[in-house]
Amino acid sequence: MPTNAPSAALADATASDGALRRFLHGLPGIDPVGLEARAASLGTRSIKTSAKAYAIDLAISMIDLTTLEGADTPGKVRALAAKAVNPDPTDRSTPHTAAVCVYPDMVATAKEVLKGSDVKVASVATAFPAGRAALAVKLADVRDAIAAGADEIDMVIDRGAFLAGHYLKVYEEIAAVRAECGDTARLKVIFETGELSTYDNIRRASWLGMMAGADFIKTSTGKVAVNATPANTLVLLEAVRDFRAQTGTQVGVKPAGGIRNAKEAIKFLVLVNETAGADWLDNHWFRFGASSLLNDLLMQRQKLATGRYSGPDYVTVD
Repeated sequence: MPTNAPSAALADATASDGALRRFLHGLPGIDPVGLEARAASLGTRSIKTSAKAYAIDLAISMIDLTTLEGADTPGKVRALAAKAVNPDPTDRSTPHTAAVCVYPDMVATAKEVLKGSDVKVASVATAFPAGRAALAVKLADVRDAIAAGADEIDMVIDRGAFLAGHYLKVYEEIAAVRAECGDTARLKVIFETGELSTYDNIRRASWLGMMAGADFIKTSTGKVAVNATPANTLVLLEAVRDFRAQTGTQVGVKPAGGIRNAKEAIKFLVLVNETAGADWLDNHWFRFGASSLLNDLLMQRQKLATGRYSGPDYVTVD
């Protein structure tokens, strides 16, 4: 698995804190009203029945089925991993999810259940969700998760450092985690967009993460009041589109938190198609971080297949 190394074309921008600041603050500014209007307009696109069936299956295949609670038990993680492999036991044509996302101490448990399947194990790390720890502690967190079998690492940036303008510190931490992942694990970089205050900051964080070697950029932890929205996800999609145009490197996007039903998920898929393009309509490049979304997708899938709405009693409770 190749490491997503920073582009040589951007090397000068990361030579110093001042150079990085000039580059990031030189990115085009965002008109918040225009951005939100575009995100809202794309969400009104009508989807025909055949396209809806395709979109539901695609969305299922893009889910990082997630449990990140202090009360997580091995039994809960095993059940979640089994559901990821076989989301609907009554219909074996249902796609499996992309991954199961857990804390590092639950990676081995998930890996045991998922052995022999194509479902990945993702693990949050780097003092998730606050990101308030020394770099050595963060790297140890990553090493533990990878040693336990994690295929993907979801790290959080130091938002305090970013908001204080210490961009090089954030860049160097991401690069260090990317180096720790090596060829073993893909790296998703979480910005916690709800804490970054402005869309301009979200764009700057997106480029900073990609320049430092992120394989994915991710909106949120799911642990704050404002998580993934169409507007903040649109900023990330524009960033990965523009980054590939400039560097030739493709980076994935993961909205996480607050996407709870099929209708919302399909709106996000429209955003992907209309902004970044069809190259991102694949779970290698786009994911949903979710826990409850899968159940609604399964219910809508059953309704399309049978003409009847089964209701929540016909899907397992996570």
